[in-house]
Amino acid sequence: MSATPSPLQPSDPDRSGTENSAPDLGQLPDRLVPDFIAHWVVKTARSAEMIDWYGHVFGARVVHEDNQIAFLTWDHESHRLALVKLPPPVRFAFPLSRWRRKTYGIDHLAFTFTSVEKLLLTYERLTKVGISPVWSINHGPTTSLYYEDPEGIRLEFQTENFPTAQGTAEYFTSADFAENPIGTDIDPDYLLEQLRAGVDREQLLRRGAGTRPGTKPRSNKRAITWKTL
Repeated sequence: MSATPSPLQPSDPDRSGTENSAPDLGQLPDRLVPDFIAHWVVKTARSAEMIDWYGHVFGARVVHEDNQIAFLTWDHESHRLALVKLPPPVRFAFPLSRWRRKTYGIDHLAFTFTSVEKLLLTYERLTKVGISPVWSINHGPTTSLYYEDPEGIRLEFQTENFPTAQGTAEYFTSADFAENPIGTDIDPDYLLEQLRAGVDREQLLRRGAGTRPGTKPRSNKRAITWKTL
């Protein structure tokens, strides 16, 4: 879950007493920061599986590969992902390494789709090749599908539920978010059915829209299980 990137600054001392109000993202001071994330690098003993998975999920293509490393890209960048190849037996030396993120360190990387339609059509495409989300949830700020690659790295595919980052920032200070900061599980197949039936896109982003009639989804802390953690 993430809003449109904008670094939140320490609260203005002249705004004392407004600690629960949303910052005005348009008024954040300028500074020199990176323009965008260029790539990430994974040390893997499953390079073939990783190349295949990212090929299906991102349409990634290999721009260079040798016996030590592979560079993949799927857009205008020269490379978005680098895979440092380790000997396959290394995977057996660290049998629990894929579970590390459940307890410590970076939890996931998040990628935004500009519409719920694009998110759901991607879900449909990946399901057809046997790639399913490990967690599907409406967080409140975002509608999100979480996937895990062959190394257990978790990727969040999300679409914003609010039209602006400011709207998301204001939602973070709402009573609704305070009551349920985690969100409510969704059935992406049901959302896809509604999309096909012509339901308004904004309606699909509302909390509860992904609950199939006659079912009771997990919500808030109950949505956190060993699988979704």
